[in-house]
Amino acid sequence: MSSSTEQAPAPDGGRAARPDHLGHVIFITAAAAMGGFLFGYDSSVINGAVVAIRDRFDVGSEALAQVIAAALIGCALGAATAGRIADRIGRIRCMQIAAVLFTASAVGSALPFALWDLAAWRIVGGFGIGMASVIGPAYIAEVSPPAYRGRLASFQQAAIVTGIAVSQLVNWAILNLADGNQRGELAGLEAWQWMLGVMVVPAVLYGLLSFVIPESPRFLISVGRTGQARKVLAEVEGSGADLDARVAEIEHAMRSEHKSTFRDLLGGRFGLLPIVWVGIGLSLFQQLVGINVIFYYSSSLWQSVGIDPTSSFLYSFTTSIINIVGTVIAMIFVDRLGRKPLALIGSTGMALSLGTAAWAFSYTTGTGDDITMPDLQAAVALVAAHSFVLFFALSWGVVVWVLLGEMFPNRIRAAALGVAAAAQWVANWLITVTFPSLADWNLSGAYVIYTVFAVLSIPFILKWVPETKGKALEEMG
Repeated sequence: MSSSTEQAPAPDGGRAARPDHLGHVIFITAAAAMGGFLFGYDSSVINGAVVAIRDRFDVGSEALAQVIAAALIGCALGAATAGRIADRIGRIRCMQIAAVLFTASAVGSALPFALWDLAAWRIVGGFGIGMASVIGPAYIAEVSPPAYRGRLASFQQAAIVTGIAVSQLVNWAILNLADGNQRGELAGLEAWQWMLGVMVVPAVLYGLLSFVIPESPRFLISVGRTGQARKVLAEVEGSGADLDARVAEIEHAMRSEHKSTFRDLLGGRFGLLPIVWVGIGLSLFQQLVGINVIFYYSSSLWQSVGIDPTSSFLYSFTTSIINIVGTVIAMIFVDRLGRKPLALIGSTGMALSLGTAAWAFSYTTGTGDDITMPDLQAAVALVAAHSFVLFFALSWGVVVWVLLGEMFPNRIRAAALGVAAAAQWVANWLITVTFPSLADWNLSGAYVIYTVFAVLSIPFILKWVPETKGKALEEMG
């Protein structure tokens, strides 16, 4: 890169100094986004082991669901504590703790001696996920040059969906090495154990990368290391940046920040401010349409309707690719079309796709391992599942996070985001823990329930969700 200070357009229409080494800034951002990659990988890798775990430990649907959902308990705890940990010891140290937790979880999950042991390691990994989900975006925002912040911030979501896809591809490759048997032996371990254990590789890489990227300037200033903060700002914002002004700006922002608390959210007829209920509603609908059924259970889902294991793993991988495509579409159009139109398109598409899947699954016959499905309905179910993932990814997968970051007034934003995120983890846990039992009861009926939530999200968007496109954060009231 040239050492001259080129100019790049800032989001507000002004001009901002281009970093002297933009490639290095991208590297820093990508390294931090590895936490997002692990977030996606760990969230989805269990998909490949569900059937084998059920067989290995001889458990029913309810116990299996508790193990799958155990990670979400850790997620909630990690997300709740990550901010305070990062403010005390720094963003980089927080990333390193998350990397250690990811690594330990991968090894422990691959070598469990009992079902409760596996669940415990899932919680450990979940704690790392929760930390990464909070620290990654915060760090990226704090080190990104203003003119490039939006584009660099998108790395986190891109890393999450890439992690999901890679985990499915790795699972499929391992299953092929094991001749299509999830419990087939490879080098002394069963295939499903390798699936869970391979996460050691990206976890260690994440930890190593955390040693070569700089600490956040905001944290450095907060602990009085202003000289180091200036060096990092010069590194990421370019030699043409006014470092004195940037340091003063950060110091002023930190002094004037209002630390919102839960008490600030109280008001209105139903206990909380109306806008807080809207945020909770967005989080609930995002999960209650059943998206995580696809990423946690799709392999076992396809096997349960008569599709062979190797093909079911391949279909899980293709849905992950569709997820990436949909996410890219959302990133392109969320600022062009607006948040509400994109969400409405997604809700309509999801409702039609889920309803079609429910119809197709109603044609399954047989019980236990002897379940079959007519070829036409099986093909329709596969198309409907892929269509559902596409419509979710191009709308609610991205739009909800954009809205939650924009729609709350400044004075309550942090606390309101925390409540909305907590609602999302609870809804995620509820869907994850109930699906196996619902599927045993009536798979088609389960998808009818998800369809109803997709339909209900349409009037919710029209009546209560504000459009935030083109508005400054200070305009939200």
